Amino acid sequence: MEDIYGNEQRILDEAQLRIKAVKSGAEYDFGDYIFIVKEYRKILRHLRRTTKIADSISNKLHVDNLELNEKVHLDALTGIYNRRYMEESLSRIKKSLSRSSDVLSILMLDIDFFKGYNDTYGHAAGDVCLKTIAEAIDNSLFRPDDFVARYGGEEFIIVLPNTCKNGACHMAKKIIKNIGHLKIPHEKSEIATHVTVSIGAATGHVERHGKIDEYVECADTALYTAKNSGRNRYIHKNFNERG
Repeated sequence: MEDIYGNEQRILDEAQLRIKAVKSGAEYDFGDYIFIVKEYRKILRHLRRTTKIADSISNKLHVDNLELNEKVHLDALTGIYNRRYMEESLSRIKKSLSRSSDVLSILMLDIDFFKGYNDTYGHAAGDVCLKTIAEAIDNSLFRPDDFVARYGGEEFIIVLPNTCKNGACHMAKKIIKNIGHLKIPHEKSEIATHVTVSIGAATGHVERHGKIDEYVECADTALYTAKNSGRNRYIHKNFNERG
């Protein structure tokens, strides 16, 4: 680019000198004019090619940046959103819903006796199981704003903005049913012959001064109750009535 601008400046300087010379009485040479125009056209063609290359590189960098940003928010194993995305999204959702104290539901899901599954079938099979469960949960969601994220290990969180208790319970039942239909063998399960899950659900109105992390804690408490109540079920708690 520096060479282009340097050549452009050189031609302009030369043209100004020749114009000044003509004004001072020198003979006008049409050939000089043709030469300057040709040189300037060369520079313009070179500049157009350089601009196209720069635009192409810029577009590629933009696409690469979007892909990289997407990968940063995805769980490497399952391909669904990761905990970082979940936390960032909950922060944005909290700001949006708190303006009118709208309702939010969060489900926390845990695969029952997953350690026994890994010990029996191996970690490679465990990874396949996690991917299958993640896909089943994701396929159970139908609204654009609902999403699932891998919270860690065999735990998943489902975020359901503008979803009341009935909606949260319906979704929990649906997910448990869909995963049960997969019939993934689990001979070490103490409650079934296939893989099952337990879900803790929390629902409440989002308040401006509330802490969004408390929703996750409430769902976690409900999950703990579900696991202690026999697993392969869901327990719902109202966030605004927690004690």
